Amino acid sequence: MVVRDCTQVRTRLGAMPQACSHSRGITRIGYHRNVRRGRSPPYSPMNIVDLRQTTVRQLESLLEEESRHWRKELHWDYRGALELIKRFMEARALAGSVAFENGNAAGYSFYVMEEQKGLIGGLYVSAQFPQSVIAQRLLEQTLFSMRAIPHLERIEAQLMPFSGPIDTPLRDQGFSLYTRQFMLLDLQKTAKANSNNSGGLRIDRWNDRYFEPCAKLIYLSYTDHVDGEINDQYRSVPGALRFLKNIILLPGCGQFVPAASFVLRQPGSDELVAAVLTSEVSPGVGHTTQICVVPGFQGNGLGRMLMQKSSDALRALKFKELTLTVTSENRTAVQLYDRLGFHTIKSFTAGVWPR
Repeated sequence: MVVRDCTQVRTRLGAMPQACSHSRGITRIGYHRNVRRGRSPPYSPMNIVDLRQTTVRQLESLLEEESRHWRKELHWDYRGALELIKRFMEARALAGSVAFENGNAAGYSFYVMEEQKGLIGGLYVSAQFPQSVIAQRLLEQTLFSMRAIPHLERIEAQLMPFSGPIDTPLRDQGFSLYTRQFMLLDLQKTAKANSNNSGGLRIDRWNDRYFEPCAKLIYLSYTDHVDGEINDQYRSVPGALRFLKNIILLPGCGQFVPAASFVLRQPGSDELVAAVLTSEVSPGVGHTTQICVVPGFQGNGLGRMLMQKSSDALRALKFKELTLTVTSENRTAVQLYDRLGFHTIKSFTAGVWPR
């Protein structure tokens, strides 16, 4: 059983190389906004501006509005991620686009580059404006800029649909799409009966000496798995190691909680059989950033045991909720979380180009 996380590329920002774009300047488009019956719909111009030509102050209210969505809908304190975004904006180092209507920021998008791969890190449009029209235009502009970068081979996107569905625009742009679920567990409810059978394996709290063994574990666990199609970091040990360092050492996916993160290993060996990693994404809310079991040990209840171990540790730390994300196609994992008491609070789309 494997579960891919985190949901966004916020974890990549803290280690992001100088972002690049080959499209600067302003694009002007227009649309008709809905008005009261009996009046002619006015033509409303909209400017698409390079993100590096804007200031944090111009986007402040837009970013605050987005942060409220994360807190209300996903129980996630997004302020840490926004501080990273602001920091790179102030350094003029974050590539992307901003949609302005009559001088007001209506929406924005940004992306980062990782060698020959691009990652769309965010796309948000305020509910005060025609979201679907602006979101599609921002997506088109972002992809136009990214595809102009020499040697680009792959684009990944996992975007929360706060601005409305983006499946159709992504599909029209040649993306393969995967439905993912954002799930939540109420830790204050009576816990399910614990499964403490580790099959003779040693269970340890996370220690930094497990970085390399855990990277190997992730690589083996995601071989020929749908989540390896979504995130190509899982396709190599070095890529998995970068992923681990992002979620453990950087603040984009919350604050790592070693006391609720565990590994399973063979006695007398640092070779890992399974692992669960957890972060705190807002006060009292944990998030499972990774759980995986090596294929030869799957189907023996080890994933369930680790999830319960992590949940119990969070309860002891007075956490109230635990969240995670899972790809819907991963039915075994979805069914496990259902049995553990998780329920889906939001669905979103992961996209990969080319197909």
